[in-house]
Amino acid sequence: MTGYILAIDQGTTSSRAILFDDKMEVVGSGQKEFTQYYPASGWVEHDPEEIWASVVETVKAALKTAGRNAAEVAAIGITNQRETVVIWDKETGKPIHNAIVWQDRRTAPLCQKLKKLGLEKKFTKKTGLLLDPYFSGTKIAWMLDKVKGARKRAEKGELLAGTIDSFLIWRLTGGKVHATDATNASRTLVYNIEQNAWDDELLAIFGIPARMLPQVKDCADDFGITDKSLFGAQIRILGVAGDQHAAAIGQACFEPGMMKSTYGTGCFALLNTGSDLVRSKNRLLTTIAYRLNGRTTYALEGSIFIAGAAVQWLRDGIKVIGRAEHSGKLAEEADPTQNVYLVPAFVGLGAPHWDAEARGAIFGLTRNSGPAEFARAALESVAFQTRDLLDAMRKDWKGASAKTVLRVDGGMVASDWTMQRLADILDAPVDRPTILETTALGAAWLAGSKAGVWPKAAEFARSWALERRFKPDMDASTRAAKLAGWRHAVRRTLSTQAGMPPDSH
Repeated sequence: MTGYILAIDQGTTSSRAILFDDKMEVVGSGQKEFTQYYPASGWVEHDPEEIWASVVETVKAALKTAGRNAAEVAAIGITNQRETVVIWDKETGKPIHNAIVWQDRRTAPLCQKLKKLGLEKKFTKKTGLLLDPYFSGTKIAWMLDKVKGARKRAEKGELLAGTIDSFLIWRLTGGKVHATDATNASRTLVYNIEQNAWDDELLAIFGIPARMLPQVKDCADDFGITDKSLFGAQIRILGVAGDQHAAAIGQACFEPGMMKSTYGTGCFALLNTGSDLVRSKNRLLTTIAYRLNGRTTYALEGSIFIAGAAVQWLRDGIKVIGRAEHSGKLAEEADPTQNVYLVPAFVGLGAPHWDAEARGAIFGLTRNSGPAEFARAALESVAFQTRDLLDAMRKDWKGASAKTVLRVDGGMVASDWTMQRLADILDAPVDRPTILETTALGAAWLAGSKAGVWPKAAEFARSWALERRFKPDMDASTRAAKLAGWRHAVRRTLSTQAGMPPDSH
């Protein structure tokens, strides 16, 4: 059997396909951006047909750049933007509405209504999640309510629903397989993570017929075979994981206490808690890290909605930088005597605040504040938010010791300045690996190990290689002052919904 493994990485702003050889090295790739739709304030949508076309195009590009054909690929692994959902016609495969993206906030009123009914504790106990528009269940309910005839059709068994991985599996297999993996299922608000099953009581609250939903499989499992007409030969789909879980796998975070943080559009930190299902007392999420051979490994997760998106705002919104990679150099030039804080609540605040109504704010501006201070504030906001997550994790679980080392990946980690500031604010080492394609690598490992052409977990973990370790180099008093200023800025940004008095703004 040939050792080529294809990873499909379907992200929030682009689709990518990466071909790895039997030495786990990249030999070919393709990438395609697609359109972001903003039909109303706080709403974000994607066209599922455009996503599908981009995936097919990038797979073909990856094979072409590597000079290989589909018959030489042993397996496909899929990783995807997690909470984004599609509902499609079971017969035609045609979506009934645009995909509603994980960033979308349109279901905030429904979440508030359910909270007022006292239901959040029930959802959290069963799913490990909080009632927030971020998760998939409320998005499915919205489409069933708002698209004409959708609910009746769903009840008759004419419609299917799923996260992007399920939609791609359905299309790739020519409509033969409706499946997802345990990590994507665990982000829907209707999956019981202790019982590893769709929860009938929660489905009833949202009015979602169980027959719409995919079969839930292990992360390394048989997800069907691609239709021959797509790429010229059939390829087995043997691995699936949501993007943040795939990144944790790609970072070889297989042992309890290991932690990774991905700095892309948002920032997502996962702490492996092993078989210990930790129920957070600090508004973190309890989630399935991965499920292999029927065994579930859990994680604590902190979700930051705006990380790299703050740098995009510097570039596209206020145009103080021409290219994203210039932000670190500009931040370095900032006046050290100015204390400018950006709280990037452009779409609300994620963990540990979970305030959907908060909006971004800047504090500490003086007449001398300029582009450099804005750049530093944007990059520091990512470090401060990560520190908030790490503090909450340490309070929640004894395994998150003071010696925790953070493994990082994502576009922002290429900036040495940002990673050094992250280590300084965390007061902990930050490890940047040689391979930054950890999300795609994780998906590829799931498929490759299942196919028998890549090593098992222990040997794969030994192959993880450090490119650079950033060690804290900030004195304790400076760090404490910076953190105090950040926490004051956050308190002033929180909405009245989060329990702040109106005059605190």
